[in-house]
Amino acid sequence: MRLQRGLRKWAVTVTAASVAALGLVVGQSTAASAAVACDVTYSANSWTSSPGQGGFTASITLKNTGDPITSWNLGFDFPTTGQKYTPTGWGANWSQSGTRVTGTSMPYNGSLSTGGSVSIGFNGTWTGSNPNPTAFTVNGVTCGGGTPTTPSVVTSASAVAVNEGGTATFTARLSSAPSANVTVTTTRTSGDTDLSVSSGGSLTFTPSNWNTAQTVTLAAAQDSDTTAGTASFTVGGTGVTPATVSATEVDDDAVVEQSIIVTPTAVTVPEGASATYTVRLAAAPTSNVTVTSTAGTGDTNITVSSGGSLTFTPSNWNTPQTVTLAASEDSDTANGSRTITVASTGLTSRTVTATEADNDGGTTPGGHVENPYAGATGYVNPNWKAKAQAEPGGSAVANTSTAVWLDRIAAIAGSSSVMGLRAHLDEAVRQDAANGSAPLTVQFVIYDLPNRDCSALASNGELLVSENGLNRYKAEYIDPIAAIMSDSAYANLRIVTVIEPDSLPNLVTNLSFAKCAEANSSGAYVDGVRYALNKLHAITNVYTYIDAAHHAWLGWDSNFNPTVNLFYNTVAGATAGVDSVDGFIVNTANYGATIEPYFTINSSPNGTSVRQSKWVDWNWYVDEQSFATALRSALIAKGFRNGLGMLIDTSRNGWGGSARPSGPSTATNVDDFVNQSRIDRRIHAGNWCNQSGAGLGARPTASPAAGLDAYVWIKPPGESDGASSDIPNDEGKKFDRMCDPTYHGNSLNGNNLSGALPDAPLSGRWFSAQFQELLRNAYPPVN
Repeated sequence: MRLQRGLRKWAVTVTAASVAALGLVVGQSTAASAAVACDVTYSANSWTSSPGQGGFTASITLKNTGDPITSWNLGFDFPTTGQKYTPTGWGANWSQSGTRVTGTSMPYNGSLSTGGSVSIGFNGTWTGSNPNPTAFTVNGVTCGGGTPTTPSVVTSASAVAVNEGGTATFTARLSSAPSANVTVTTTRTSGDTDLSVSSGGSLTFTPSNWNTAQTVTLAAAQDSDTTAGTASFTVGGTGVTPATVSATEVDDDAVVEQSIIVTPTAVTVPEGASATYTVRLAAAPTSNVTVTSTAGTGDTNITVSSGGSLTFTPSNWNTPQTVTLAASEDSDTANGSRTITVASTGLTSRTVTATEADNDGGTTPGGHVENPYAGATGYVNPNWKAKAQAEPGGSAVANTSTAVWLDRIAAIAGSSSVMGLRAHLDEAVRQDAANGSAPLTVQFVIYDLPNRDCSALASNGELLVSENGLNRYKAEYIDPIAAIMSDSAYANLRIVTVIEPDSLPNLVTNLSFAKCAEANSSGAYVDGVRYALNKLHAITNVYTYIDAAHHAWLGWDSNFNPTVNLFYNTVAGATAGVDSVDGFIVNTANYGATIEPYFTINSSPNGTSVRQSKWVDWNWYVDEQSFATALRSALIAKGFRNGLGMLIDTSRNGWGGSARPSGPSTATNVDDFVNQSRIDRRIHAGNWCNQSGAGLGARPTASPAAGLDAYVWIKPPGESDGASSDIPNDEGKKFDRMCDPTYHGNSLNGNNLSGALPDAPLSGRWFSAQFQELLRNAYPPVN
């Protein structure tokens, strides 16, 4: 079973000081025989909370340019006595004495090979001013006097093929951390002018995201010749060693010459709902072009709902734009069709065949609707239902729809005691048949990437990058799932898939963990997610939602904006681009309140922003719904379609019971105000495992607010987040101290107690005590 990570923050570079050390022999520490040489880059994101004081987030990159070391001790002095480290940091054990700050390596990141680096940081406060430190020591050796290594641009391919009228992608990253932000541009330096940079022509790499691959898209213009030209592109910038990528145009004029490109050319429109197709141009026009979609002969119930007139410019010609078709509700049982003509003056027109999927007794399977939860009932998992019914009072919620977690290859086939994928789909068909005319939505969590959940232990998986894990993931996991889901016997079901919880967010904040760094450098997470999207999106009645962590993980600008970029670059690289996803989901298997009813981010006790409270910790969001809404807006602005939907997992975030406050606090101290007003009663927002005091949240609901497709129960209540002690198993799941109620925490949760319930089994196993706790503290209460 998948779990949530502790709270993590990464800073945006605002100012930077970079120093380098020459090789010196150290006569102390565990690296006593190593010749130490280093680059240290310090950057701070500062803000003012009141005149003359404020807070900051420091990001530090330590690079070993000397002999390999097995541990490190970083030291420096704040320039002023008003600068203080607060007990929130990551990647090191931090302490401060006077102006001296010390960070020592963690067990997982102490070993640094020559050229290896680690990203660490902390939060702080300042009074007076907040200048950067200028002198650093590593293992007792003063850094200074050397020359930082010049980063090189590293591309995923040195040559790409681009279909005429199409696109191809490669990724770029840096070989090492820069001392300040670096802009990398991709420029055609020679060759066929039909080949150009479509997107990603200017990429920004910071001292903290330098190793995160970003996507560059090349395009080949449609023309009438039959020559397959080539071009050379330089990928570089100031202060970096550039790379060169060669592109070859794959000519298609012997087959077809397209001027307007429509995808797909046949759609099914469910009666009373909608369906979409996209339009783009095959070549850049010299001036604006208007493309119209006109409904012609055929079933007049089918109409063009939106996007009937689209404008393409010389700059956006290759960006797909969406046309929405609607089918009105009627009483007949016919499945009519209508031809839609997509045309523009001077260009060859295209046609789309739209077929109505009748819901009054017709036999044509339903198509792909905008919101799979709208007007539908939810699948009830018989395995979970039986366990819930066996608990005192559990029958009251046993018929609630929950997701099925496919958390290992063996889960696809199932066993004599646990239903597999096909068995669940067969049962869903039976429930759908007994359900009347309403469609049925069934939810599956796709969760078996290599190096899964790379920053934790309790939900580690069976596949490893180093053991051919990505190929096994594709061939043994995704391919069989797609083959089963595409069976025509299940075509009337709305199959929702939640794609790989915790995967992509870990690439934003947790690259200091070795398994996360390996997942990133190998491309396993991005490639795996794209492969899942390509296979599942191709099935008309399958819906894909990518996990987007939660507000207490990604709610800071320093995490939020890189996440939006990573999501876009990942999905844009899939076969169908941004159309590959129906939406994103937040709070999967976590405990963040859907809405904090008694305060917002703008609440201001005694004129003080709640952002500076210890609980909010300078986050921009206090609950999941505000975070989901903001994330959706940012993703659409980045290039995702306007119909993008969001889900919120409300299975365990009700926070009812006697500890729930009944109204806002009257306290004037900001920490007291927030702590007395918040319904989320966790000790720390970074706590994620089997939380004491949690309760069932809002019951699954379709379209609860603008932009939200549904509240859902993805994490089945009563299934453990992780074992509270070490339990041997063959599923790859390990003991994580955050599931141990006696654990006093780490830098990720402010060194607070874990807040976990005792005597918990392995993740995904039934935990009766947790179910009873959730039932007892449900909000709304269970009747």
